[in-house]
Order: sequence, then structure tokens, then C-alpha cells
Amino acid sequence: MTKDLDFNKSEQYTLSIRLSTDGFSFSIYNPIDGNDFYHRTFPVNTQRSMAANVKAFLAATEELKHKFKQTNILIHSPRYTIIPLEFFEDDSMESIFYQNVREKKNEIILCNILSNSSSVVIFSLDKLTHVFLSEQFPGARFFSSISPQIEHLTIKSKLGNCKKLYTNIHHDSIDVTALDKGRLLLVNTYPTPSKNDIEYFILNIWQQAGFDQQRDELHIAGATETKKIIIPELRKYISHVYSINPQAEFNDSSTTEIENIPFDVQSLILCE
Repeated sequence: MTKDLDFNKSEQYTLSIRLSTDGFSFSIYNPIDGNDFYHRTFPVNTQRSMAANVKAFLAATEELKHKFKQTNILIHSPRYTIIPLEFFEDDSMESIFYQNVREKKNEIILCNILSNSSSVVIFSLDKLTHVFLSEQFPGARFFSSISPQIEHLTIKSKLGNCKKLYTNIHHDSIDVTALDKGRLLLVNTYPTPSKNDIEYFILNIWQQAGFDQQRDELHIAGATETKKIIIPELRKYISHVYSINPQAEFNDSSTTEIENIPFDVQSLILCE
């Protein structure tokens, strides 16, 4: 679902591009007036490289040829690691990353410093993809898709007096963020080929992290149809299970008309 924008005013707008192996999307919005909003998805060819898909995406998408006030590029990938801010040094960024993630050729290592959680997310991106995007969008900011989620959820977790586990469901993976009143306990992305895998990982993390079945809370974002199936199952084991509602997050802005905006993009908009 999209809302028509006046692209003559594009220099007032923020562009957020999301790259994932299960498809690309982009959102254009006015940070001053939330009623100006546009969202579109773009399929990818899984037989081609990320760079080839990005090149085709940029060539075929007329909306991206305008000049924007700000461009954000989110990379949805499990190739990230997170460390406390006090241990972060630019010079050791690459070595820290490859201590935790298997080394891969032809990639650039980037980072996001997260002020709300006092942490740093280190992540990678294919070098040629980075070149294509940097040439088309000089000054673009690159984010791991987990970064805006951590920043947004760190603030939300401070409400109430219990620990909270947040899960974002994707096509074949889940992002999991555990927080105790603003203190980051765990962040990870798990492959989940089936709904049973999603339930297994959530319940296993819940148990291993010492969450209380009666007191603590589980909040679930992402794929609507999957949520409808797994939430009743999870409520058999956990008392407080909630579906994250975009309408509540955006305070009835017209942005909420687009239910399928990925939660990481929603989080980035809300953080800004």
C-alpha cells in the first residue's frame, strides 16, 4: 500500500532502503509530517549476487533517482556482532568481527554506535554493493537492521518492572532481543525454517535467560500470519505474550496503514 508523494519536494524527505535476501524494499517519508509516506517492495533473484540485484534495483526504480534530505540503508543479515561501547576501538573492529563471524571475501566491515544501549553493532556488507549504493547516495548512512531495533526496544523496555523478550519474525529467521529495564541481556538472529523452530528458539531462550513465566513479557513483531499461529501456542507456556501493534507505535499516523513495513524500518523511523 502506498501514498502518493510530491517528488518535487523530495529534498524534504528521508529515504530508507532495506536490503535482504528475501527481497528489497524502500520507504520514503517526511520526518516533519508523518502523513507523507510511501512504501514499495522489490523482488530479488536468488540466483544472482547481492551486488547484481542491487544494481538492477537501482536501475529499475525511478523513485530512487530523486535527491533526498537523508538516505538510510538497512542491511538485514545475521552477519553482525555486538560489543559494549567501552570495549570498542576502530582499529580492532575487523578483528573483533571475524572472531565472532566466519570470514568472507570481498566485504567491508561497518559499525553502528548505539547510544541508548551503550553498545556497538559491527556488521558486514559486500564491497561492490557498498560501492553501488555509495555512488548513488553520497552521504548515506548504513545500518545493520538489528541496530534500530535495539535502540527502539531499549527505551520501550524501561516501561514496567519486568524483563522483556522481543522477537521479530522474518521469512526464514528471527531476531531476538532480551532486555531488563533498558539493560541489554542478549541479541541474536536464528534461522527458523518452520513455525516449530520459532517456538523452540523462543522458549529455549526464555528458559536459558532465566525469564519468569508468570511475570516477564514476550513481545512479537513481524510476519502477521505467523504471529497468529504461534502466539496461542506460546501462551500455553508464557502468561504475558503480546503482538507489537504498529498503530500504537506510530500514534495513529497514516504510516500505520502499511502493516507490512518491516519492524526494523519502523524502529528506525521511530528512533529518528
